[in-house]
Amino acid sequence: MDKNWPVFFRGLSTAWKGMRLTFVHMLGAGKRQKNQDIRTENYFANRDGQSTILYPYEEVPVPDIGRYMLHNEIEDCIVCDKCAKICPVDCIDIEPIRSVEEFGKTSDGTSKRIYAARFDIDMAKCCFCGLCTTVCPTECLVMTPEYDVPVIDLTKLNFGFGNMTEAEAEAKRNEWELEKSRKAAAAASAATESKPAPSRPMRASPSMPAASKAIPEKEAQPSSPVEPENRVRPIKPQSDTNDAE
Repeated sequence: MDKNWPVFFRGLSTAWKGMRLTFVHMLGAGKRQKNQDIRTENYFANRDGQSTILYPYEEVPVPDIGRYMLHNEIEDCIVCDKCAKICPVDCIDIEPIRSVEEFGKTSDGTSKRIYAARFDIDMAKCCFCGLCTTVCPTECLVMTPEYDVPVIDLTKLNFGFGNMTEAEAEAKRNEWELEKSRKAAAAASAATESKPAPSRPMRASPSMPAASKAIPEKEAQPSSPVEPENRVRPIKPQSDTNDAE
């Protein structure tokens, strides 16, 4: 029995430590952490108390610059189509219509020669990579601080920034088609005028002497074949020695 007393008192000591920590948390549960921006200088100094916020009535401050909802200032857009080409998920849909002449300028002085019949951004497909805002030459496509857009119907996340009606777009299409036809006709007319006239054959006048007939060249007489020289010496017959004897 005497050996069990140290174990008993050690159990009481560890139980007291656990209960003391529980009482400390219970007393601290009455206060909450201050909801402040992470860019605040003393953000990590006061971290005691509850950190839960009453969302959506209360929100955590977020930096102004971040990857949030996209917005296009259509008055500064030159419809260059770079954002749609670089988008990895094809969430930007643009229908450009060329203009016959310059119809305005952006805030930075860039000429506007293309209408935006349709400029739709489907934020339901957007991966918030920010590439479209990087390549925009006039910086009209930006990300706003708005990041929370709860919807039930995903089609409501398809935002249209085009400022032309269907009738206006059709009129601009017809105007551009007429301009293309006029340019094609002018080019064809210029090509016809610059084409040289066919040359006429020259007629001989009575005062001009008749051209002398060409004297035919003397045909080469075929030479008789030359027999090859026989360089082999004839063999002399030997006299019969028996007859000589």
